[in-house]
Amino acid sequence: MLKAAEHAGFVGIDFGTTNSSVALLEPGGAVKLAVFPFLGMETASFRSVLYFEESRTASGMKRTHALTGPAAIERYLDSDEKGRLIQSLKSHLPNRQLTGTEIFGRRHKLEEIVSRMVGDLRKAAEAQFGRPVRRAMVGRPVEFVGAESEADNEFAVSRLREAFRLAGFEEIEFELEPVAAAAAYESTLDHEELILIGDFGGGTSDFSLLRAGPETRRRGRRAEDLLGNSGVGLAGDAFDARLVRKLVSPALGSDSEARSLNKLLPAVPAWIYANLERWHYLSFLRTNNVREILKSARIRAVEPEKIEALIGIIEEDLGYQLHQAVQQVKFELSQRERAEFRFRDAPHNQASIDLRIPVTRAEFEGWIAEDLKRIEACIDGLLRTAGVAAGAVDRVFLTGGTSFVPAVRRIFATRFGEERIRAGNEFTSVAHGLALRAAERFGTGAG
Repeated sequence: MLKAAEHAGFVGIDFGTTNSSVALLEPGGAVKLAVFPFLGMETASFRSVLYFEESRTASGMKRTHALTGPAAIERYLDSDEKGRLIQSLKSHLPNRQLTGTEIFGRRHKLEEIVSRMVGDLRKAAEAQFGRPVRRAMVGRPVEFVGAESEADNEFAVSRLREAFRLAGFEEIEFELEPVAAAAAYESTLDHEELILIGDFGGGTSDFSLLRAGPETRRRGRRAEDLLGNSGVGLAGDAFDARLVRKLVSPALGSDSEARSLNKLLPAVPAWIYANLERWHYLSFLRTNNVREILKSARIRAVEPEKIEALIGIIEEDLGYQLHQAVQQVKFELSQRERAEFRFRDAPHNQASIDLRIPVTRAEFEGWIAEDLKRIEACIDGLLRTAGVAAGAVDRVFLTGGTSFVPAVRRIFATRFGEERIRAGNEFTSVAHGLALRAAERFGTGAG
């Protein structure tokens, strides 16, 4: 049992759209990250997913089990009869119309679902850090996905606060995610700098312009040190969706036609392919209605083999594996000019699926061109509003996997120069900085 005297330490929690992480600032000043088992290894990234499944007791009564994070992914992949997988919960927080969802006949509020995940993060942190975790500095984006006003952002924060309260937290403070990333970078400085932080998550890209350094830390951060914030509701997930739409879906028949009364019409409705763009939506296609649509399309299709491959992916619920392949080719395109998308599987009841599609970096950059323009406009707007010239920025600190996409990095290199760009750990810089900010906010003796 944990003793009250063991409360020392400061916890930061980065609850992300795709991945979450927890960090502890130890008494000596070192930052320790919680780690989680996944496929025989350990990872500091807790996948932001929940998996619900139903089972029966010996007496025949139905029971619902819920797993979160890496354990949820493992169980989902191992299950023959798939349950309900939920992810990207953070992106729904500003939506006042979405109050919850029904899972196996029971209504669950969104805050309750989020609290299950946050509660498991808290329990894992307590087990690893050896102390109660009741206070936390929690990250939030500048702009939540789907937020249309500051009132929407505040509504999202209020829901997140309630979820953390339900998960057993007694004191919760929020910090902007790019400001937290700045704290992580600031801990490495021995001089003052004016820095631009770019934090690229799964659902949002956030930017902050602020002064940082040892003198700022010593005197305490002031409101005037933060010159401005901006954000846009797109990041890694949006780039993945573009790859699925432009590269993968055509290989599965999205551009194919079928014969109907001496006419050629689209073989499969577009909404079916839209569900491929988010891997956890693929489970929703395993219905009799979709099966009948695809069976008919396969019979009439000019390219039936493509529809056959689509059927196999849906029936075997291979969305996770498909999107892992998408992320792999995105990574390869960050390393070189050309790559090959590869996806191979042998479904139980379908012909073998073997997709090998060449793709160039130039093609990918063309597909995300509009997204890049929105990011550029966001950065330029921040500089303009803050009244700061690009040349006055001493350093640019980028974190998040999308920051390694060459076209994204080029946005900053063009404005600030490659020599001023620094990168942090793509998944844990924010949690690291939140732990540091927790120490500033809660003071000695907090836990």
